[in-house]
Parts: sequence; C-alpha cells; structure tokens
Amino acid sequence: MIRLAMCIAIEHDPWLVALAVAICGIGAFAIVQMFERIGSAERKQGVAWAFLVAVAASATIWCTHFVAMLAYEAKAPVTLDPVLTIASLMVAMVGSFIGFAVAAWGRGEISGALGGALFGGAIAAMHFTGMTAYRVDGLVDWDGNYVAAAVMCGMAFAAAALAVLRSRKTIRYQVPIATGLIVLAIASLHFLAMTAMRITPMALDETPLRPAEFHALALATVLVGGIVIAAGVFAAMLDRQTRSEALRELTRMAMNDALTGLPNRAAYRAELSRLIGAARVSGNRVGLCAIDLDRFKEINDVHGHKAGDDVLVRIAQRMRDALGPNEFVARLGGDEFVALTRFTERDQLVAFAARIEAELKAPLLFEDFEARLGASIGVAIFPDDAASADLLASNADLAMYRAKADAATAPCFYDWKLDEAIRDQRELAADLRGAIDRDELDVHYQVQTSVTTGEVTGYEALLRWHHPLRGAIPPTVFIPLAEANGFILALGEWVMRRACADAATWPHASKVAVNVSPLQLAHVDLPRLFHQILLDTGLPPRRLEIELTETAIIADRERALHVLRQIKALGVGVALDDFGTGYSSLETLRAFPFDKIKLDRFFAAELEGNIQSTAILRAVLALGKSLSIPILAEGIETPEQLDVLRREGCDEVQGFLIGRPGCSVPNADREKQRGHAA
Repeated sequence: MIRLAMCIAIEHDPWLVALAVAICGIGAFAIVQMFERIGSAERKQGVAWAFLVAVAASATIWCTHFVAMLAYEAKAPVTLDPVLTIASLMVAMVGSFIGFAVAAWGRGEISGALGGALFGGAIAAMHFTGMTAYRVDGLVDWDGNYVAAAVMCGMAFAAAALAVLRSRKTIRYQVPIATGLIVLAIASLHFLAMTAMRITPMALDETPLRPAEFHALALATVLVGGIVIAAGVFAAMLDRQTRSEALRELTRMAMNDALTGLPNRAAYRAELSRLIGAARVSGNRVGLCAIDLDRFKEINDVHGHKAGDDVLVRIAQRMRDALGPNEFVARLGGDEFVALTRFTERDQLVAFAARIEAELKAPLLFEDFEARLGASIGVAIFPDDAASADLLASNADLAMYRAKADAATAPCFYDWKLDEAIRDQRELAADLRGAIDRDELDVHYQVQTSVTTGEVTGYEALLRWHHPLRGAIPPTVFIPLAEANGFILALGEWVMRRACADAATWPHASKVAVNVSPLQLAHVDLPRLFHQILLDTGLPPRRLEIELTETAIIADRERALHVLRQIKALGVGVALDDFGTGYSSLETLRAFPFDKIKLDRFFAAELEGNIQSTAILRAVLALGKSLSIPILAEGIETPEQLDVLRREGCDEVQGFLIGRPGCSVPNADREKQRGHAA
C-alpha cells in the first residue's frame, strides 16, 4: 500500500490524476444509468443499448487509462504506438459488450457477477494492450504480485458492481454504490498495474513528449472521451424521459375511463381508500353515492350506441363541472357511476347528492334527439353505515337498488332494516349462480296420466334446489331471482339438458315436460339450443314437451309465435300452461296449434261443490275437444276431484293423488297400476 501511495503521489501529475478520476466517475455514472435499459428493453433494443453501454464503458476505461498514463512521469523518452492505442480501445469495447450482455441476459443473479468479472477482464486487457503501445526508451520490469493484484481487484470490483445492478433485492443507494465500484475497478487496476511497472532509463535526453504536449494530448483525449460519454448519458436521459412520459400516459389510461375521461374503478378504489384513511385520522365522514342511470337502455335501443356514448360523455362532463373541493366522481362501467365527498355535517352530503341528481335529471339536447334520463342514487356514509371501503360500497349499492326498485324520486340513504333484505337476495342469487356452475341443483319428476285408462302419458320436470345452509328453496323464490339477475337462460338450459339426459335413460318411452320462462322464449336462439340438446342427449324430439304460460307469448306475440313454430318444427310438443288464469285468450289458441292445454290448479281446488268451477271446466273441455287439443288438469289431490274430471271427460291429470314429485322415474307399469287404483 505504501508503494502504491508513493507511485500515485510522486510519479504522477496530481492534476492529470484528478482529471482521470473525474472522467472515470462521470463515465461510471453513465454506464450505470444505461445498464438497466439492456434487460428491460426488447431483445433488438437491448442489443443496441448493450452496444451503447460498451461504447461508453470503453471510452471511460480508455480515457482514464491514457490521461493517467500521460500523468505518469517516466523519466525517460516516451512514444505512443497509434495502432496499438486504437486496438486497446477496440479490446475494451468488445470485452465490455460481452460482459454487459452476460450480466443483463444471463439467468439468475450470479450472471451479474459473472458478467462483471468479464467486464473487469476487459479493463485489464485494455490496460495491458495500452501499455504495449507505451514505448519508453529504457528497461521495463514488472512485479508479478502487483500485476495479479491489479487484475483481481479490477475483476472483483467490477463483478460486485454488476451484481449490485442485477440484484432483485431493494438496495439503498444502488446507483451510487455501483458507480463507486466501477470507479474502483478501473482506478485500482490502473494504479496497481502502474505500481507493478519499474522503468530503468537508457537515455537522459529530452523526451519526445514535452509537458505542454502531454497536457494537450490529455485534454484532447478527455474531449473525445467526454463527447462519447456525454452522448451515452444524453441517450439514457432521453430514453428515461420518453419512458417517464409513456409511463405517465399508461398510468393515466389505466386510471381513467377511455370514453368519458373520468377516473375509472381502479382510481375510485384508490381515492375511496385515501378518503377513509384521512377520515379515520381527522374524524370527518365520507359519503359514497352509487349512481345508476335510468332509461339509458332506451337511448341505445332507439338512437344507437353512438348516441349512448355521446350521452355518457355529456353526463360525465356535467358531473365533473358540478364538483367542488373534496369531491370526486368516477365511471365504473356501462351506465354506472360513483361519487365521493368528505364532509362533517349531514346537510353537506344531502346537498352534494341533490346537486349530482339535478345534473343527471336535466335534459340533454343533441342535434337529433333530446334525452331525459335521471338516475337511481344510493348513499352510504363512513363510518356510520360501514367501517370498511368494501362494505361502504356494498351498502351504497343496496340503497341504490332500493331506489331503483321503488322508483324513488330522491337519493335513498342506506337503511339497515330495508336494505338487508336486498343484500340477502343478492347473496342468494350469487349462491344460485354457483349452484348452477357446480351442478348442485336437482330435477324431480311428477307423473301425468290418462283419466280414462290410467296410463302414464308423461312426466313434468320440476327443478329443486337444496341450499347447504338455508335448506330447500322453493322455485317460486329462486326462479324469479334468476330472471332478475340475468341467468335464467343458463338455468333453463341446465334444466332442459338434465331432463333430456334423464329421459333418454328411462326404460320406457314416456314424454318429459319442461317449463320455459318468458325470458327464455324471447331468446331467438332457443330452437337451436333445443336442437343441440336433443342431439347431445340422444332424446327423440317427440318425447320432449315444453310448457309455457300465455304471459310468455303476450310480451312479444309475433316473435314468440315464430320461435314456437320453429320449436314445433323440430318435433317437440308445446303445451299451454296455467290456462284459466291471466289472459286465457282464445286468439292465442287460434293463432298456434298447441299440443296440450294445462288447466290451472285453481280450478281443481274449486271443483268440489262449486257449480261455477264445474261449469268453467266443462266449457274449457268442450273448447279443447272442438280444437282437438287434449286437456290436462293440475293439482289433483282428492278422489272426488278425479271423479268430477272423469265424469266431465278430462283427458289427463297430474297431482299428489296420482304421484308426488320424485328424483327418479318409476317403472311405467307400476305407474299405470297406481293410475287405475286412483
């Protein structure tokens, strides 16, 4: 160490040494700034960045070396071989490229140290190639121990530098540490190697390179190297700025709705968490307004989706303009919005909600139409109604659903007693959706028999759901739930597929009857679905019968009749269910050739001792015979009811007297015997 210190202090020009170290520091900083671009860029861009880093590194090593060499006072005539001088630069460039490529693209953190060691080897190769170009008029002697120490220090410090840059761990002051290690790698190798060299002058005449010329050459070297290093630094800075701008734009796009420019769901969640956190500290309250536009679907249906987008943009601008301090509005998707405010007095929240509502109710004027929307608004308060962000949002949604269900003319505030029923329904709907997906539903079958012969004419498929916690849930509860929540089509397909698959395995050729809801009938692809299910299950179409109420037809009569004709063309039977209630229009019977009419269970219950019910039954049976449509009476529970139906000439019956619903279908012969016994 004393010999190294003496070499630097006595045998070198201190000003040029300081200049060499300064160049080395600036260059090392540039190397660190550009290195991270190699691994993060795509492969082609990464190669370009690796080349730029190699250029900056070789310029740094080369300039540091030659400025430090010019600072060395050899006490003998010195010349520089231009070819070897340039070759030393090329050696540094190629070696640095290989080292940085291995460090950036190698697998695992060990590749950083390995690439750094190669980079240190490039520093050593450049130094000793450059020393070969250093022609001195004297005898040169090398101390092997110092040479080995120089190479080992250069490789060790360089390996440590790139290992720090490649580390996946968060390292404090990573850039300064890596920069300092690179400076140590270059400087320690150079000055240890210079300490290893001993020159015995052979001539005492004046050296070809005088001090003034040494300084001029040093300045020229610094200038060229500085330009190269500066170019690398500016390239890194330009890339960093471009990436920062791109990152800001991506962040803006990720946190804002593309159509309206309002904050999106992600931004809303972040803002809600921030407001709740601040409210916990300050003691303020946070109001959340869940907003669902009314009559927005009409805009899309009548004027098209472009008009719908224009309405959303105008609505968003209105709400944005109506905001004050500590207020926030976001679009969650579709026609759903949310507004937040921080307040201390409830009147402030009421005024905020009323202001938002007024903006939404005001008419929107466009060139081709005028839109009057309005909105259903539900309001929940932190911490009064909820202690967390998720629960607060959920409670505001519940209040909004109540506002929509009640057609409220003002924002509805969360009320535990009123809104828990809605929460319960939504939880039950989610459970039903899961039960469909997990195949946890069941189908029971109730027999239908001929009144005169007692023969089995078919079985009605009845959907059953046993909730794991709530027990048996009646169809009158979960079927409207499926319709209201938009998965009645999935539920209907599940029942149809299950019933057809079961019927295909029965040991007899009885029909299976499946109920179809109005929402299913409104679906234009229903005939195609039925056809595919029949193909998949192998059930002949003549063994399938669908049951639907007249309500399903009335909603869109022409479309419904068209769909029914397509279904009937497949060979599937069509029965009119619950006849005698609702519309019971003779026009419907005239417009479509039903295969069966099912008399509502209400009439069976009134048959005993009720002359009017018997008269209506007789009229319906006469109507069926005149139209050649068999009549089936539902809800038969007593022998007296069956006797009346037999006497009046009813064709088929179904009810607890004939057979209760079961999860399996008995042998048809046993059912026939039961029918005769009844």
